[in-house]
Amino acid sequence: MKKKLVIGLDIGTTGVKAVAFDYKGKHHAIAEELITTYYPEEGYAEQNPVEVEAAARRVMRQVIDELDQSEFEIAATGIGCAMHSLICVDEQGEALSNMLIWSDGRASKQAEALIHGNGSKIYARTGTPIHPMTPLVKLIWMRENKFPPYKEAAYFMTMKEYLTYRWFNMRVVDYAMASSTGMFDVKNLTWDKKSLELAGISEEQLSEVVEPTRKLTGLRAEIAEEFGISDELPIIIGSADGQLANLGSGATSTGEVNISAGTSGAIRQFINGAPINKKMETFTYAFSADTSIIGGPTNNGGIVLQWLKELIDYDGSYTELISEAEGVARGADGIIFLPYINGERAPLWNQKAKGNFYGLSIEHTKKQLVRALLEGIAFNIYQINQSLESLAGKPKKITVNGGLSQSLLWSQILADILGEDLYLSETHHNAAWGAAWTALVAIEEVPSFSAIKENLPKEKKVTANMDAHAEYMKIFKKYAKLKEAVSVFFA
Repeated sequence: MKKKLVIGLDIGTTGVKAVAFDYKGKHHAIAEELITTYYPEEGYAEQNPVEVEAAARRVMRQVIDELDQSEFEIAATGIGCAMHSLICVDEQGEALSNMLIWSDGRASKQAEALIHGNGSKIYARTGTPIHPMTPLVKLIWMRENKFPPYKEAAYFMTMKEYLTYRWFNMRVVDYAMASSTGMFDVKNLTWDKKSLELAGISEEQLSEVVEPTRKLTGLRAEIAEEFGISDELPIIIGSADGQLANLGSGATSTGEVNISAGTSGAIRQFINGAPINKKMETFTYAFSADTSIIGGPTNNGGIVLQWLKELIDYDGSYTELISEAEGVARGADGIIFLPYINGERAPLWNQKAKGNFYGLSIEHTKKQLVRALLEGIAFNIYQINQSLESLAGKPKKITVNGGLSQSLLWSQILADILGEDLYLSETHHNAAWGAAWTALVAIEEVPSFSAIKENLPKEKKVTANMDAHAEYMKIFKKYAKLKEAVSVFFA
């Protein structure tokens, strides 16, 4: 009897990945391709949706080819995708524009104007902070600048919608991806008419919003043939990458927090209903008809380490660079680092935010700089977690995944600053596993989303040092005062 596998297709910002899992979460085949990002002007960040969709086809083909068809049977596929993308599309599904990705900042002026206008009211309905990342603000930029593809478009889509329209000729979008546009009412689960008016578009130009377990039907015969699968294979729409990373980490209930710490980062948790943070510090994105995910993303994770490595022309590896900080005392011998070198989303939501080393003296070396950098990233995550606690209370369990979590030094710093034990995932495929598990829920091969807790990779526990936590809280007070003092220069 053949062993059943499920595929998670994960369309990220830096790459596209397909992973074949068994029902216990063990992967049996992986295929991955990097995605090229183009920067045609300062502040612009685009990808070619045709290239991304082609890469998705190739990794699906490759992961299926890796499997021994006499030993394994594919039960279903689930799809995950990065949020906040926007493509102008014609009626035939052809892209009229490149895809504007989350880090595209061309709409900064429009975001600022909206914040000083009725942005707080939009946020109260949509749960999406006003920021250049959101398709709503990008569409306002397109309208105001008479962007030709905007005027010619029949539809406006995220990357996942573009792919599914090309593969299935279906215009559907899951709750999470719809929420990420900034134009979706997360309490009433409908497109927000006032946001659409600001964007200058109609509801007919957007997709039908569906549950993450919706089965996609009518896979084009040539696509099925290319993949080497039946066109009857269940392919499930899934959700956004952040929601699926939480699911793939087993953080499925209120109080179960997941931190993704890669090039950028995020801290998130599921919650019943759709509570909104009054200070507009965090997001609330719908996941299903009765649950949402709350959290905050940071622009400044591992990219900050990359920046420092290049700045000081360090020849060693990232692991070696981090190890430079091992002998440095907490507080980096008086240096405090604000990590906003790439602007910042949560909790500031200010693309003009700047990084800052404070407290430098002639005695300091790169070792203290590295330590301050690691602590600064963790302090920023701590700030976001404070906002989450105002909605959901203290965390019951915190899981961490991503490249930075592979550093035990940084993981210990984070645990000490949070004052909470951490559980590190041994896999980098949490979002893909979340997508795969969603597919299993959809075809009723597993009983529920929460049942994934019994089917997770091994975890490594990092125990918080509460004496260190007390020391870090004194430093954090200085960090917070520094942030407020220099914020007047974020212009």
